[in-house]
Amino acid sequence: MGTVSILAVAACAVFASGLLLAEHRRAGVARAVCKLGASSAFVVFAISLGAATTTYGTLVLVALLLSWVGDALLLSSAERVFFGGLVAFLLAHVAYAVAFWTTGPPVLVFLAALLGFGAAGVATLRWLWPHLSAGDRPPVGAYVLVIVVMCAAATGSSSAVGSLVPAVGAACFMASDVAVARDRFVAPSVANRLWGLPLYYFAQLLLAWTVTLAR
Repeated sequence: MGTVSILAVAACAVFASGLLLAEHRRAGVARAVCKLGASSAFVVFAISLGAATTTYGTLVLVALLLSWVGDALLLSSAERVFFGGLVAFLLAHVAYAVAFWTTGPPVLVFLAALLGFGAAGVATLRWLWPHLSAGDRPPVGAYVLVIVVMCAAATGSSSAVGSLVPAVGAACFMASDVAVARDRFVAPSVANRLWGLPLYYFAQLLLAWTVTLAR
């Protein structure tokens, strides 16, 4: 990695740490600054690795930018804004899935992973369902479906490029979303963010790193 890449990773870690402290202290302005700072850092990281120079990298960059938008929207607790963030992240997962598919994942690996992640998605929905309103259920269900497909595509991509990084990054992203869902629909608590946010930023950095694997 070059100097800019190393600085971007360091900045992401510093801002993410500041975000955890801001969440703990309920410091609104610091929370916004640190969250957007950490999210901007993973975008810069991808760019520094040459994301914009390949089709795969461009799709990953689009996913990261959509995630940045989602992070900005999720700073609000308003329901409409929250679901705007959900749409942004859903589109980010679509961009990731398309990117992974360009690497030529073996179909059998993709289908096997789809079964595994699908089972996890069903279990998650069964857990969430009693806590969701009638209006929440369709978008949340669609979101889970898309992230399951994205994770399966990432696993197939890992097989294609010979690295576990895409699969691990996608799985960490899916796990971090459990923290978001629990915080929003089941048991709101800063504890959800204290483990979910580090996992999320780790996932995004891993997924940004995949641009170096798919060349």
